[in-house]
Amino acid sequence: MRIVAATLAIALLLIGAAGAQDKGTLDPKPLPPLANPLDPTIAAKQIFGRQLQPAEVEARSIGFYARGCLAGAKALPVNGEAWQVMRLSRNRNWGHPNLIAFLERFARLVPSINGWPGILVGDISQPRGGPMLTGHASHQIGLDVDVWLTPMPNRTLTAAEREEMSAVKVVREDGLDIDPSKWTPAHMALIKAAAEQPEVERIFVNAAIKKAICRDAKGDRSWLGKVRPMWGHDYHFHIRIACPAGESACQAQEPIPPGDGCDASLAWWFTAEALHPRPGKPAPPLTLAQLPPACRQVLVAK
Repeated sequence: MRIVAATLAIALLLIGAAGAQDKGTLDPKPLPPLANPLDPTIAAKQIFGRQLQPAEVEARSIGFYARGCLAGAKALPVNGEAWQVMRLSRNRNWGHPNLIAFLERFARLVPSINGWPGILVGDISQPRGGPMLTGHASHQIGLDVDVWLTPMPNRTLTAAEREEMSAVKVVREDGLDIDPSKWTPAHMALIKAAAEQPEVERIFVNAAIKKAICRDAKGDRSWLGKVRPMWGHDYHFHIRIACPAGESACQAQEPIPPGDGCDASLAWWFTAEALHPRPGKPAPPLTLAQLPPACRQVLVAK
């Protein structure tokens, strides 16, 4: 566990990623074209990061959450009755139709879950999925979404607010627990409700949030196993849904370990090794050749 987790920590630190709360821009500039956009040796993020529209083919999640692509993506509307999309300049409000349907349905439940008017939605996926130029090792097959730990306001946010405002950080600066002045029962109710949805495979949160949930959960604790600690995730939580039924090209995640995840494995996240992982050598970016072969067809599709 420790070796695997420490290795993952180094990988996450070396993504060179824009953080979830990094500001966007009101004047996004197009990237220069690639000389050979289907060169299998080019970093795949350079190719997929230049795709502005989805492949208009049958929807399919291809590959694994952290090594794949997305065909037939659907956009989450930037405004809904119980959601608003943030950081529009990133063009990452695309997902598998199953995820978009889940999000719209779940968002409409939020007022009855915890009294918030709705949710603020962060990154989902790019128009054709794949690795991103900044941020995220996953979010590649349209089945992952970040939800801010900040309630949607009772008004439509301005373009500038969507690019520049930050979510509320609910974790203490030392990372050992939640900030009691920021963390509320409404946060816990929202995460619990998301974990109880049958489509949801995993929810990733900061370890301090998992600790608080383990401490405060009452009654049925069967949903707790889906809530997994992960670095970052102190301003938002990450929902991952399962591979769509019948899509054999989608690689399912390993089953959740037994138990509620509140045991000794959680304690490791509060050691110096986990709180302050040592950087290592950056891993080379994924190339197109390292993605499933069907991802090449996704790129050339109209």
